[in-house]
Formats: sequence, C-alpha cells, structure tokens
Amino acid sequence: MPAWKLLEREVLLHQPPFLTVERHHLVLPDGREIPNWQWVITPEYVNVAAITVDQQFVLFRQEKYAVEGLSLAPVGGYLEPGEDPLQAAQRELQEESGYVATEWEALGRYAVDGNRGAGIAHLFLARQARFVGKGESDDLEAQELVLLSTDNVRRALYAGEFKVLAWATVIALALLRLAA
Repeated sequence: MPAWKLLEREVLLHQPPFLTVERHHLVLPDGREIPNWQWVITPEYVNVAAITVDQQFVLFRQEKYAVEGLSLAPVGGYLEPGEDPLQAAQRELQEESGYVATEWEALGRYAVDGNRGAGIAHLFLARQARFVGKGESDDLEAQELVLLSTDNVRRALYAGEFKVLAWATVIALALLRLAA
C-alpha cells in the first residue's frame, strides 16, 4: 500500500525534552490532502516486567498526575538521547527499584498512537532479578515498591489495577510469555 506523504510540517509547540506538537500537511494515497494534521512527539520509553529469582514481579504502587487513585506500575522511563532501548530498560530497573536481572527478552516496540505519534514504547521481560541496593529514582510521584506473585499480578491485571495502557500491556505480554 502506498504511504501517506508529508508535504509540510510546522512546529506549534516545542517544550524539550518532553513534548513537541506539530501541524502536518499530508497527502493520502488517493490524492486527498489533509492540511491540518496534528502530530505529537514525545520521547521513546521503556517499560519492564521484572521477575525475581523467587518468581515475584517487581512493581510499584504509585500515583500519577493523569491517573485517578493509586495504580500498580512496572519499572519504566524515557530513553536518554542515543540510548539503546535494552540499555535504558536495564538502567531504569536498577535506578528505580535497586534490582538487576540476568535474563532479558524484548516484548516488542509499539507506537503509542498510530495516528498522532506520541512516542514509541519498548517493552521488556526481565527474569532472574535480584536486589543489589536501594534504587535512586528521580520520579516525582510517591511510590512504594511491592513484590507480587504471578497469580496476584494476574488478578490485579483483570481487576484494572494497572491504570496506564502501556503498563497493562507489558504485564499482559509478560504473563502470556510466562505461560508459553
């Protein structure tokens, strides 16, 4: 299938490093033009479903500005400029939780919004995680590190306790991979 063609782009808002909003002038494969297509650029990020040597998921119970109430959350964070996604995942796991893992599996690279951009998510499963010392997270939100069994994580996922789509996705993919 022919791709959409970008004729022109205009930056409407630039707030580095976290947000740029552009207006794109596009031509569709059938020749129709869309002169005012909004496009959102945010940094690529990682989310990690980490499992300890004792088969416990390394998670946080935390609040987020855009989420009502507490949520369960995996480790995650933005890639540094030029950083490899796996290296970012390994860095974030140790920084946020104080855990390191010896087995890593990529669960996929996903567009956050197929029509508007809004970043790329890199999801990982980390196994054989062990605690090596207190993490040094720079997260703004209050959070509590929790270790949950696979059954408790599955119940929490079904109950909607992972309140951000990327978080629910990495956990669901990890559970599928563990069951395979």
